[in-house]
Amino acid sequence: MVLGRKKRRICTNFPPVIAVVVPNEIIAYCTTELKLESADTYKLLQELKNLILMLLYQDISDPKRIYSLFPDDFHKNLRELLSKILAESMPKWKASAINRQVSLPRLEDFDWRVDLKVSSDTINRMAMPTCIMQLKIQQNQEETKLLPPQQCINLELSKETIDTMLDGLGKIRDQLSSVAENEIHAKSS
Repeated sequence: MVLGRKKRRICTNFPPVIAVVVPNEIIAYCTTELKLESADTYKLLQELKNLILMLLYQDISDPKRIYSLFPDDFHKNLRELLSKILAESMPKWKASAINRQVSLPRLEDFDWRVDLKVSSDTINRMAMPTCIMQLKIQQNQEETKLLPPQQCINLELSKETIDTMLDGLGKIRDQLSSVAENEIHAKSS
């Protein structure tokens, strides 16, 4: 029973998505807890990491499917325990993998107002309405314990620029709708 809790703690605290190399602290902890040689612990943790990454890549989270991945001569009780622990931990690891993907900054919020310019360096821009838009962008997360930074971007847009932007956004909307409809038709066929 104690060994089962140790295995559960080792598996559930394992950072497969984060670590390219297994951290020394985890190797030391597992070496002590499992009473293994350091080299054997390293091999064990590398294989555990490879298994977890394969499960994430193939989106396997069912304990029965995980169980079937182990060789037939693998210890039955240990196979059952590891399958259960890995299946329970998959949602956490999947969320971690998704959060760590390289992606573009995300639009969190925006605000706008219309201003009327009453003076300008050129006569033809006098008394022209413009839109002042503030975009709040959330940058990518760099540290797990800190919220990603937000950046505010202020834009001044003329009516012509807004018309062009809305035309482009309309085309994007139409393409996204078309792709979504094709996906729905493909799934129903």
